[in-house]
Parts: sequence; C-alpha cells; structure tokens
Amino acid sequence: MTDYVVRATAADAQIRAFAATTRETVETARRAHNTSPVVTAGLGRLLTAGAMMGTMLKSDTDLLTLQIRGDGPVHGLTVTADANGHVKGYADNPAVILPANAKGKLDVGGSVGRGTLSVIRDLGLKEPYVGQTDLQTGEIGDDLTWYFASSEQVPSSVGLGVLMEGNNTVRASGGFIVQLMPFAQEQTIRQLEQNLSGIDSVTALLDQGMTPEALLDRVLEGLGAEVEDRSSCSFFCNCSRARVEKALISIGKREIDEMIADGEPIEVNCHFCNKNYTFSVEELKTLAKKCAARG
Repeated sequence: MTDYVVRATAADAQIRAFAATTRETVETARRAHNTSPVVTAGLGRLLTAGAMMGTMLKSDTDLLTLQIRGDGPVHGLTVTADANGHVKGYADNPAVILPANAKGKLDVGGSVGRGTLSVIRDLGLKEPYVGQTDLQTGEIGDDLTWYFASSEQVPSSVGLGVLMEGNNTVRASGGFIVQLMPFAQEQTIRQLEQNLSGIDSVTALLDQGMTPEALLDRVLEGLGAEVEDRSSCSFFCNCSRARVEKALISIGKREIDEMIADGEPIEVNCHFCNKNYTFSVEELKTLAKKCAARG
C-alpha cells in the first residue's frame, strides 16, 4: 500500500497511537484543486488528520468531517473521512500566496488566521455529534491537540507535516496522533512527554524518509509500542452524475424550470474533487418531468 495508517498501543495499552503517510492522497488533492504551496500544506495536514481519525470510527457507515473556519485569506478548509480509509477535502480559497513565517516555513497559521475548528461525527443517529473549539495557532496539529483535550477530555499530541518539492508537488506528507488513556501512570506520561519534547518538526522527520512505523518508534521510544493494524488510505470522492441528478431534482421543479428558461446548459461543480457535471437543456427538461412525477 502506498498511503497507509498504522494503529498501535504502548505501555500496556496506557497509550493508543496512530501514524500515517499520505503523500499520494495530498498530491491528488493538490492536482484536483490546483492549490498553492501554503494551501497544500494546510489542506494536506487536515487530510492526514482525517485519515487517522477515520480509523477511530466504529462502523463502515460512520462519517467524520473536519471543518476549519478562520479570518485568514484561505477562509476555510473542509475534510471528510470514513472508516475505510477514504478521505477528501477542499479549501475555500486554494490560490493563497503568503511569505514564509518567522521560521522560514510555509505560513499555514497565517493563511488560516483566527477562528474555529469543528469535528462532526455522523454515526447514523438522529443528530450528528459536533465538537467545536477555538483555533489555537491555525497550524492544525496544535488545534487538534487542543480539541482532543478540551472537547473530548483525551490528553493527546497531534503532529502533522507536508513537505513540498521545488516544483510545488508534494514530496512527503504524514503525521501522528498519540493519546493517553485515563489509567495512564505518571511514569508513562513523563516518558511520553520527554519523547515528544525531542520532536521539533514532523516535516523534518518526513524529510528523513521516516515511515509511520518509524514515527511511532520515535514518539513511543521506551514505551513498548505494539502495532495492531495497518490500513490503506487514499483521496476518494463518491460524487457521480446520478448523485448530482438527485441533488438537482431535490431543489424542485420551479428552480429547474428557471434554468430551462435561460436556454443554456448548466454546470455543477463538486467542491471535494472539483469535477464538473454538465446538463443540457433537454436533460434539465427530463429532470423537471421527474420532479413533476414526484408531485
């Protein structure tokens, strides 16, 4: 498998951990949306987090949505993921260009600005579970770390990185999520904190060619990490012409009749994969008839 997520435990299940490599996933998103380097980095981090958090879902029908809304020029980032390794996402403004930050890195935090992070889990119940926190830095990893601690009361550390080539393609992408269980002992916590304090940049580790397993070895050094599962992940959008037709029918005959009256084909764009679907006037008339038949 090219892109994949590793799930592991450590310290006799006092810690659960996830790590992922997502270069192909993020590069597919970059090509689909023609994102600038700083937007590729931000969206790539959120896609990586989504891929890992998707493996936390219990059912094949469960869905996870991560939404960032900020006052920075990118405005927003949206990612959805399922339990089967499928992840997709988009940026409201994919063409943002910003100078490097004070560390000489892509200024993801500056592109996002201040705002909110929402985590929405659709578990097939009447209403989805929605957790929301204020953005801490806009760097995404820090914001998810804060979200887990404040909204789900799970002490966590989230590290995410996207490394770009000189031609603006994705060289490497990946990250980790490490979480303490309620019964974690002080000695375990101290060892984990010591390990994490030695990690300055996930991007630097990716640049060394570290696999998800190697990332976890580094983060969980001395804690007896045990890999439990490996699963593939990829950028996948389930949009289709049939689904778009249903969406058009759902808006009602009056609106479709107005489109027909314009006498021009219409184009419907999928936000997630940027694919366009064109409907001729004759096709719109067919959809209008279907609306009428539904009463």
